[in-house]
Amino acid sequence: MITRKYMQGVTLMELMIVVVIIGILTAIAYPNYRQFVAKAKRNEAKSCLLQIATLQERHYLSNNTYTADMTNLGFGAAANVLTDTGSYICSVTAADANTFTAVATYQKADAEAGKCATFTIDGTGNKSSTPNNDCWTNTRR
Repeated sequence: MITRKYMQGVTLMELMIVVVIIGILTAIAYPNYRQFVAKAKRNEAKSCLLQIATLQERHYLSNNTYTADMTNLGFGAAANVLTDTGSYICSVTAADANTFTAVATYQKADAEAGKCATFTIDGTGNKSSTPNNDCWTNTRR
């Protein structure tokens, strides 16, 4: 009869230690991941509004007026533009010969809607957000 010097396989205790370690790593990593995703969505909204502001200025230089029609700015839709992830809808809510107002509105019903639901920029460069007015600058939310 042949006896083996070393056992092959994993004991239940070793397996449970691995499961606990994976659980701890998941508990640390998942909230950070969610925060990163929310920040990326907000950056998309800000980027969309800054692009609209740039295109509005270009349109103003050519026509001496701002426009509420997104197709005049080069977008495919006349009223609303979705960000890449579809989390925010960007639109020009008011435009005349002197100024414009562009808004990005959050579209999903989750925890993010209560933090930075809308971003706004106008023709003078004033930026605001609701319900928290520091969403343009605060990177920790």
